[in-house]
Amino acid sequence: MTTEFDELSLDTGKRAAAGYALGLVRDGARIGLGTGSTADIFIDLLAEDLRRRKIQIAAVATSRRTEERARQAGLELSDLNRLQRLDLTVDGADEIDPELDLIKGGGGALLREKIVADASDRLVIMADAGKMVRWLGGFPLPVEVTQFGWEATGRRLDRMLRLRDGERRLRLVNGKPFVSDGGNYIFDISLRRIRYARAMERRLETLPGVVVSGLFVGRCDFAVIGTADGMVQVLSRRS
Repeated sequence: MTTEFDELSLDTGKRAAAGYALGLVRDGARIGLGTGSTADIFIDLLAEDLRRRKIQIAAVATSRRTEERARQAGLELSDLNRLQRLDLTVDGADEIDPELDLIKGGGGALLREKIVADASDRLVIMADAGKMVRWLGGFPLPVEVTQFGWEATGRRLDRMLRLRDGERRLRLVNGKPFVSDGGNYIFDISLRRIRYARAMERRLETLPGVVVSGLFVGRCDFAVIGTADGMVQVLSRRS
């Protein structure tokens, strides 16, 4: 069971990471805003910082949830089609391995998150220390699939990944299939350990019916890891 102390420690780590990432924002920057609890903290801090420093940015949201959070905070949002390229995307992750490869999509925004990340010059991931893992796969891998033929796509995933009963689950909300912002379903797949993440990402995303996977391989430039004592560790792919 997670204790109140644990929750406070996690929140401290998230706030530390979000606060550090805030320092990367420059006047006139084009920024992608991620989805999730740490991204929510960043959005609130960003809105306060823009008012204090009296600077302007152009921001693109990775989900409807983020759009709502940003507007509540007083941020104006732009369209990715108009901006075309972004200077920076600041987002969270469900798992981060030592190579800074990621599993994302626990919040269901993996499609837009991957589109925005690929349109960005830099992807910075904020997380508490608990998101760092030796290898990916402890967190169930989200795979977004079209509603059309979703059961057939699921069976092909079973064969491709050699899944056993119960290792692939359709994400549900209140007993009904969760529908992503893109109008798709999501499978959560228990793999325990992913040995060849880059190859798996490529294979999954060539399967008819699969829209996108929650593997983000080779995309993260920096990870800002906040600790329970409010300190941060900055990890760079280049290092």
